[in-house]
Amino acid sequence: MNNLIDIQSQIEKLQKQANEIKSKEFSSTVQEILAKMQAFGITVKDLQTAKPSKGAKAGKAGRGRPAGLAKVAKAVKKASAPVAAKYRGPNGETWSGRGLTPKWLASEIALGKSKESFLIGA
Repeated sequence: MNNLIDIQSQIEKLQKQANEIKSKEFSSTVQEILAKMQAFGITVKDLQTAKPSKGAKAGKAGRGRPAGLAKVAKAVKKASAPVAAKYRGPNGETWSGRGLTPKWLASEIALGKSKESFLIGA
């Protein structure tokens, strides 16, 4: 029980330290933002009416993929074509032979059948 109490005490101390650091850095961060706004001529109205870029969602700044990578990922997905089925199961299930072995094939192999016996066109 002392361990739990010690951990909770440490959490409380760390939260206080985090709040102190945040309050110390707050004013300098605001000053940096104001300096950049002045350098680029950005107003509060510009910030309120600004639309997020296509790759970013509002309120999600700094999360996920950068905007450029999202476009590349979409292009890659569109470029890949579906692969024809290579194996057919006893109940009509199919598998291209790529990725993880499906459960139906794994269970048939466990029963002693060969994977080649399920080849389409064999």
